[in-house]
Amino acid sequence: MKTVLFACLHNAGRSQMAAAFFDARADPAKARAVSAGTRPADKVHPEVVEAMREVEIDLGGATPRLLEPKIAEEADLLVTMGCGEECPFVPGLAREDWELPDPKGQPVELVRRIREEIRSRVLSLLDRHGWHRAGLR
Repeated sequence: MKTVLFACLHNAGRSQMAAAFFDARADPAKARAVSAGTRPADKVHPEVVEAMREVEIDLGGATPRLLEPKIAEEADLLVTMGCGEECPFVPGLAREDWELPDPKGQPVELVRRIREEIRSRVLSLLDRHGWHRAGLR
C-alpha cells in the first residue's frame, strides 16, 4: 500500500481537503492519505469545514498535526500546497507541488473554487496511479 502525504502550512485547509477527497475515492488496499503542516493551526478553518460539508465530507472533528520527519519518511509521495521554503525535502521521495491559494479567511465562494480544484487534482492523481476504489471514478 502507498502513502500520499499532503502538506501545507497550517494543515487546516488545503491538505485536509486533499486527504479527505483522496481517502474517500482511493482503494484502501492500494493507497491512503495523511496530511500535516509545518505550522499547524489549532483547528481546521471554519470556512473549509463549511465547504466540505456541502460535498458530504465532515472535517469538523479533524485535527491539524505537525509535519514531523517520520511522517515524511514513511510516505511514498509528497504533495505540497503553499508551504514554500518550509516544505520538507526528503531525499528519494517523489514530490508534486500544487500551487493553490490559502482558503483561510476567504469567502465561501472562493473556498468552493479551491475545493473543486483540489478535488480535480486528487482525482487526476488517483487516475495516474490506478488507486481508485472499485466503482468510483
